Amino acid sequence: MKLSAFLIISLLSGIFVKAQSAVDFANLARYKEENIALLNAKKKTDVVFMGNSITEGWVKEHPAFFSENNYTGRGISGQTTSQMLLRFQDDVVALKPKLVVINAGTNDIAQNTGAYDMDFTFNNIKAMVDIARSNGIKVIIASVLPAAAFPWRKEITDVPQKVDALNNRLKKYAASNKILFADYNTAMRNEKGGMREGLSKDGIHPILTGYTVMEPIIKKAIHTELGKK
Repeated sequence: MKLSAFLIISLLSGIFVKAQSAVDFANLARYKEENIALLNAKKKTDVVFMGNSITEGWVKEHPAFFSENNYTGRGISGQTTSQMLLRFQDDVVALKPKLVVINAGTNDIAQNTGAYDMDFTFNNIKAMVDIARSNGIKVIIASVLPAAAFPWRKEITDVPQKVDALNNRLKKYAASNKILFADYNTAMRNEKGGMREGLSKDGIHPILTGYTVMEPIIKKAIHTELGKK
C-alpha cells in the first residue's frame, strides 16, 4: 500500500517529536509502562479506544466495561488529533488489537493546540484510519460528543455548528469507505446541540450516566465489526 504524502509527513513528524524527550508534545510516555505490560501479557487486547479526556475518563469512571470486554483505553486529557496521530503507532498499532475506536475532534474545535481547521482535523483522523488499516486493524470512527460551549474557551460561540459539521464529514467518509460510524452525538444531544441534562457535569465530559448511553452504541458497533453476537 502506498502512503500519502500527508501520512509520510505525519509519521516523520512523529519520529521527530519522539526524539525530543524534553518536549513530549504527544505525551508518548503516558502509556509506555502499560503498553509494555500489555505486550508481555498472555492475552492480547481486542479493542483499543484512542481518544482524549472523554476516553480517559471513561476508563476511570467505569473500568469494568473495559476489563470485562477486553478493551483498552488510550485516552489523554486535552489532546487534539495532531497529538493522537503522533502516538498512534505506540498506543494502538504496537498493541496489535483487532480493532481501534477513534474518538477525536473535541479539543481541536476547542483550539487546544492552535486555530481550528476542519480539513486539518479530518485529515489527521483519516491518517489514523489509514495507518490502522495498513496494519490489518479494523476501525470504528466515533462521533464527536455534543457540546454547547467549552468552559475553558468561552470565546468560541459556534461550538454546536462546528461539532455537527465535523461529524457530518466523518459520517460521510465512513460510509464511503465501509467504516462503521458510532453516533454518540444523536443519542446524547439536546434540541440546541448541547449535551442533554444529567449526562455531564460540565457539558463536555460524561459522567457514568453519559457513558451508560455510549456503551451499548459502541459495543453493538464492535460486535458487528468483529462478527460477534
